[in-house]
Amino acid sequence: MQYDVAAIIQGYSQGYFLMADENNNLGWYGSRNRTLIPLDDRFRFPKSLRRVINQERFSVAINRDFEAVVNGCADRESTWISEELKDIYYALWESGWAYSFETWQGDKLAGGILGIVIGGAFIGESMFFRIPEGSKVAMVKLVERLREKQFLFFDAQMMNPHLERFGAISIDDDEYQVLLEKALQSNCDFM
Repeated sequence: MQYDVAAIIQGYSQGYFLMADENNNLGWYGSRNRTLIPLDDRFRFPKSLRRVINQERFSVAINRDFEAVVNGCADRESTWISEELKDIYYALWESGWAYSFETWQGDKLAGGILGIVIGGAFIGESMFFRIPEGSKVAMVKLVERLREKQFLFFDAQMMNPHLERFGAISIDDDEYQVLLEKALQSNCDFM
């Protein structure tokens, strides 16, 4: 099936995101509050994770196995990533909009984060792990990359206890729209 990638990117550029409901019907959603992973000194993580990072247990890659990251993100008891949404992510990836930020332990995919890059915004769609600490290390290394590449923000969409541990913050939609508009004017290169 062909997807109108430009229209999909336009939806994300207006602050919406795609999700499938419990019946696998795909729709656009918005939120009064958005969760951001800080790219400044508010970002934090446990000292135990610093030890894991210093031990260099994991290597990092971008798009080494995009399909496996999409499948890993969708592989849970309750998921908003339907087969149709997987196909949309593949279309966005093939068009240069979607990325998988991965951690590897040898030749085993340890974890990853699926996201869409528009200007200076990294819109995190989902994350998963197969090896303990794999997604947490991916989060830390992704924040380092976004800082290095001068991204304006890392949108995690919805708050959860896991993201709170990293210093995630909630902002209202009006503030998000202002940030998004600035990000759309930026020309950040994720790769």
